[in-house]
Order: sequence, then structure tokens, then C-alpha cells
Amino acid sequence: MIDIPVHQLNDDTTLPAIGLGTWPMDDAQAEDAVAEALGLGYRLVDTATNYRNESGVGRGLVRSGVPREDVVVTTKLPGRHHGHAETLASFEESRARLGVEYVDLYLIHWPLPRVDKYVDSWKAMIKLREDGLVRSIGVSNFTVAHLERLEKETGVLPSVNQIELHPHHPQDELRAFHEAKGIRTESYSPLGRGTRLLEDPAVVATAESLGVTPAQVVLRWHVQLGAVPIPKSASPERQRTNLDVFGFSLGPAQMRTVSERAHRRIGGDPETHEEF
Repeated sequence: MIDIPVHQLNDDTTLPAIGLGTWPMDDAQAEDAVAEALGLGYRLVDTATNYRNESGVGRGLVRSGVPREDVVVTTKLPGRHHGHAETLASFEESRARLGVEYVDLYLIHWPLPRVDKYVDSWKAMIKLREDGLVRSIGVSNFTVAHLERLEKETGVLPSVNQIELHPHHPQDELRAFHEAKGIRTESYSPLGRGTRLLEDPAVVATAESLGVTPAQVVLRWHVQLGAVPIPKSASPERQRTNLDVFGFSLGPAQMRTVSERAHRRIGGDPETHEEF
């Protein structure tokens, strides 16, 4: 098995340097994928209430035989459950579906600024951490302004902000803010889902020069940024190659070349996107 480095978070827990994404798998697919991935050496698994596969993720965790304490299980609060009491209730539903006593990393999935309840949810998540039901708390798709508001109103910064991040959307300003504040960046859609990123001539040329795959080049780009990519794959072979990104490195020029193309977002804008 590949030995995966870990990052120290601002709450003194640790996060593996790469993980497994599970969207848009159903329960059966997630069970198989999680069991396979954990057998290969993955120790970070990402799901969400709105992925509708938490039960499958939980079954895969048990089926793998890997000790529970060795796996970082992440799930996310949906927009329809924003609010203090609603967050506490939603968490218990997620915990029951996963079949776990605690969740390692609990995230607010989207800020939903029009609804304007994400601070209330954040206060509930702080309570969950204080009660020992969650090891680390974080957010997803939050902007600098959203993060600053959490800090101003609660004094508690997230351990993680999971954002859309790939070479065609490098999020330089937000990543710099994370680094300054001690927030770990986690990358979803790390391989540019639905785009031709892996056919980008710069990515392909870099892969050929290193004797690796284009996907490995892009995942290594994330790793060297200090971000934690969570590529989704149900294929054991792709899971294996995605994990095998710690035996080579990109030079400074290669890091720049890989992300020099026109930048664009794939998913929703956190200022306006609504997810319930």
C-alpha cells in the first residue's frame, strides 16, 4: 500500500493528503468504491447528505475491515437544514446513515447567503465538536467574505474549506487567504470534471516527460500546492493510479505551465448558487 502523507489541521487533527470522492455514486456503487479504495490505502472518504450515498459509504467502511479510527470520514450539511437546531438534527441523521459514532470532518456544503443562516449552522457545528461528535469542522464553497464573517461572529475559523479547484480554476486569492489563516484547502472536481483538462497539451506533455498519466500530473499539482484533492473513481485501477502521486514531483516551470490556460469555473458561484 502507498504511504499517504498527512496535513496537520488548525485543530490539531490530521487530514490525509489525498482522498476519495463519492459523488454521484449511489449507495451500492459507493459501498464497492469505498471498500476497494480503503483496501488500496485511501484513508479519507468524502460524502454528503445530498449525495444520497451515506449508507453505502458506511457499509463500505465496515466491509473494508480497516479500523474506524484510521479513516477520516467527511460528510456535509445540506442547504435545507441550515439553522442551529436544524443542523444538529441533520447531523444525527447523517451519523445514523453512516453507522458511525462520530464524524471526522463535518462541512457546511454551501453558504447560501440569501438564506443567511450559515453562521447559525456554524455555531451548531462548534457545539458538535465540543460535544465530541465531530472531530473537525469546516465549510465548502465559502468565499473570503464568508470566512471572515464566521471568524468575526464566532471567533472560530474552519479547519477546511472544500472548493472547486483545478488547473483551469486555481483560486489563487482564496488559497492565499486560507494559508494566511491556517485553513486547509480541499479540492473538489480536482481533475476538471466535464472539461478537457486531461487533454490539455501542457498537461499531456508534462505527463509524457515524467512517464505518468495526465491525471497523475494534475493530482500532483494539487499536492504540491498543499491542497487535498478528492478525485472520484469507482474503478480500482484508476483509484490506484490516482493514489500513486507521491513518487514524483513537478518542477516550478511545470507547475506554472499546467495552470496557464484560460481559467473558468465548472460549478456554481458561491455568492448565488443555492443547494437545498
